[in-house]
Amino acid sequence: MAAPALSAVSAPAADIRPQAPYQAHFGLAREPFGLSPNTHFFFAGSSHQAALNTLLVAVNGGEGFVTVIGEVGLGKTLICRQLLNTSGKQYTTAYVPNPVLDARTLRKALARELQLRLPADIDDAALHEQLHDRLLEIARSGQRVVLIIDEAQALPDETLECVRLLTNLETESFKLLQVVLFAQPELDRRLAQNHLRQLRQRIAFSHRLLPLDRALSTAYLRHRVQLAGHTANTLFSTRAERLLHLASRGVPRVLNILAHKALLVAWGKGDEQVSARHVLRAVRDTGGLPLPWWLRWSGAA
Repeated sequence: MAAPALSAVSAPAADIRPQAPYQAHFGLAREPFGLSPNTHFFFAGSSHQAALNTLLVAVNGGEGFVTVIGEVGLGKTLICRQLLNTSGKQYTTAYVPNPVLDARTLRKALARELQLRLPADIDDAALHEQLHDRLLEIARSGQRVVLIIDEAQALPDETLECVRLLTNLETESFKLLQVVLFAQPELDRRLAQNHLRQLRQRIAFSHRLLPLDRALSTAYLRHRVQLAGHTANTLFSTRAERLLHLASRGVPRVLNILAHKALLVAWGKGDEQVSARHVLRAVRDTGGLPLPWWLRWSGAA
C-alpha cells in the first residue's frame, strides 16, 4: 500500500565522522557501514519501508496508538529518525529517546517538547491541564501532535498508563495526541497482561520488523556501498555476500559490523575486493554469533 508522504525527507546532515582507513583504498566518499542510525542510508527494500508506510498511513489517519516491534539490531531507531525527518509542517513531533521515566517526568518531557514553560512546583492536575490547553492551541493552529517514544519496552506500567490517559485528550472529531511506540518484543508480552488491556485495545496499527532474507541482505549491502560512493557492485564477492548474510542472520546492525570489519581486513591485505576469507576473518573476530560448527572452523568459508 502506498503511503501518503508527510513531507519531503530532509537533507542529511554533513558527515563529520573521521574517515575509515579503507575509504580512499576502495574509492568511498564516506563510511558505508557505520553503527549510528543514519537516514542517508535508509534502505527502502525491506520491512523498514513497510513499517514507515504503516506509520505514515496511521499518522495521516489520526490514529491514537501505533507500535513498531522488532528485535535488537533490526533498525527501529533508524525508522524513528526517518519518521521524524518526514514530519511536515502540519505536525508537531515530540521525541522521547529515554523511556525510563515515571509518569510525571514523562508529562514534563512532553511539555518541554511542546515548548511549555512550567513552574518547578506545578502539581499533576495543573500539569495535565496545561498540556491539554497546549494541545488544543496546537490543534487550533492546524497542526497535530505526534509523541514518539523509542525503546518503549522499558516504560514502567505507570508511565504506559499515563500515555494512555494522554491519548484520551480529544475534540469531537480527532485525537489531540497521537503516540508511536518503537519497542522490542517484550512490549507485546507486557501488553498481553490483563491490567494493560485498555492500552492494548487502543493500538490501531502495529508492524513487526523482520530480518533481511538472502536477496535483501545482498541488496542492502550494495545499497549502502553505492550511497557511500562506490559505483559498481563488485566491492563484495558473491560468496562474501552470502557469508555475510549467513553470519548476520539478516540483522542489519550485525551486517554493518561484519561488513566494516571485512573491509578493514581486505584493506589491510591490499586487496581490491572483499572475499569470503575476509568475511570469515571478520566473523571470527566478532563474538556472540550463533554459527554452525563448519563455519566456525572452516578455513575457506
